[in-house]
Amino acid sequence: MKRVLFLQSQTFFGADSAIHAQLMQHLNHDEVEVHVACNRRQDANVAMTALERIQQIKGIKVRPTEFGPTVFSRPLWERLWMSLTQGPLVPLHLLALAAYIKREGIQVIHGTEKPRDAFYGVLLGKLTGAKSVIHMHVRYANWLSPTVRWALRNADAVVGVSAFVSKTVVEAGIPAERVHTVVNALDTYDSTWEPRTDAAEVRAEFGIAPDAVLIGVCSRLFRWKGQKELIEAVSRLLPQVPQVHLMIVGEDDSRANPGGGSFCEELKAQVAQLGMTDKVTFTGFRRDIPRLMNAFDIYAMPSFEEPLGMVYLEAMALGKPVVAYNNGGVPEVVENHLTGFLTEPYDIDALAHSLLTLVSNPGRRKQMGAAARERVLRESTPEQMCSRMELVYRAVLTGCRETEAIPAVKLEAQ
Repeated sequence: MKRVLFLQSQTFFGADSAIHAQLMQHLNHDEVEVHVACNRRQDANVAMTALERIQQIKGIKVRPTEFGPTVFSRPLWERLWMSLTQGPLVPLHLLALAAYIKREGIQVIHGTEKPRDAFYGVLLGKLTGAKSVIHMHVRYANWLSPTVRWALRNADAVVGVSAFVSKTVVEAGIPAERVHTVVNALDTYDSTWEPRTDAAEVRAEFGIAPDAVLIGVCSRLFRWKGQKELIEAVSRLLPQVPQVHLMIVGEDDSRANPGGGSFCEELKAQVAQLGMTDKVTFTGFRRDIPRLMNAFDIYAMPSFEEPLGMVYLEAMALGKPVVAYNNGGVPEVVENHLTGFLTEPYDIDALAHSLLTLVSNPGRRKQMGAAARERVLRESTPEQMCSRMELVYRAVLTGCRETEAIPAVKLEAQ
């Protein structure tokens, strides 16, 4: 029996938390005993508080834990104040968690690349003798904090959510034998990602014509997600196929554009300048993403160097063909010319051509959408992800790796 402790230092239940929750739920509990040290504080967005979400998972042991304050994106004065008033208690909480690890016989500590997860996980491993695993949901880059980079150098294993992410870690100098790849899965066991029959209701809600070909994108609004390029590509379609409509779902991510103003307003200005106001719908933040996505005819997100892109798996599970850039981790989930079209980054003409091919050919859309859903159900299951993660645990505990290491290939973009 392997005993694994997941660290959830964030109060917010984000996309990475959802992947870890799948692992917590679907790991073979006859072979892996799952423990979770979860931040005990309530998130500002109460509905997305991690502790409440994780406590709903059956068959695991949850330890509410104080991880100290998060200082990310806070002004300097606030960071200093929080460090002075709350920071001194952190070592005591970590020592208490270390005692729990020793008492419960924890063998593996599993966290994300978030600063507290990564740093505390490696530190606790060194204090207790447990092995530390850092699960990378982003590519390695210089913007990672010094504590995260130290943790990555000292962890017993680093797991990339795609071969692309893993290669960036190896290229950064982390020994290839310690770097593993476990591609994310999509839990399709409930009805969330089943194709629905209420697409007409969504179109009526937003005043979109029933016969419009609806292209959609769901993402935080910031430059690297490609909404600006998508708007430009759609504008080039309209003279040939005026029945096209674009829906942009999401809100500004101020953390990704600090001091840069509203990217959403920038996009709206672009739409107005191109004379597309009646052809583009901005929904803002929504909680019913599967419902909206189900109403799309095409899912298009030309994101730059997406680590993997769970949203592509979600769209594919709903039977939607995908249009995206041929970079990052996207080619690992979207098969070009089979489940969608992949174009070279920033080639707007090629992006527009791919969209036009699908807009003007309903049969091709249906064929690709069916292939997309079949691929997700066949190759992106939680059981497959968990089996691969168990191989990582076995490797760090026995020193015997059963999967091939990622070669240290120089990447073009740093």
